[in-house]
Amino acid sequence: MPGGGSDVSRDGAGGAPDGEERRVKYLIMLMGSQRDYDMISGKAVGDAPAWTPEEIGAMHEFMVKWNGELVESGEFVDARGLTAPVLARRVSLRDGVPVVTDGPYAETQEVLAGYTIVECESFDRATEIAAKLSQTPHPEHAELTTEWYVDIRPIVDRFDELEL
Repeated sequence: MPGGGSDVSRDGAGGAPDGEERRVKYLIMLMGSQRDYDMISGKAVGDAPAWTPEEIGAMHEFMVKWNGELVESGEFVDARGLTAPVLARRVSLRDGVPVVTDGPYAETQEVLAGYTIVECESFDRATEIAAKLSQTPHPEHAELTTEWYVDIRPIVDRFDELEL
């Protein structure tokens, strides 16, 4: 595999024919917080000022370019940004009855802000792609170490691919 590393595909697992490399889909999840959504939408939060239109524009321009590169490489599958957590709804089960809770969730600091699905040859390549996403332009006051980060997970095509 290019770049070495691991891949979730396995020989004999019903993937690509012998001798061909199987491309795997990966979910790249950009995590954020309600604080991020507030600042991007023009609200100051505590001592942190709202994002300026220029900062928002730089982020948007970066994302368009990043997605365009993935389309050109043939690795892009889908990407979406998500609405703020205050617009979310959680469904859980209590005593066999569905319970619906509207956001925000006080117990949750981080939320899924958006996702990209890529199809590439290795987990290492998906990590390279995600590493570039983590370089999205942001204001100096953004708390990237605690609020902005990227997670990557392989997407399974079949139940037998679930390995714990």
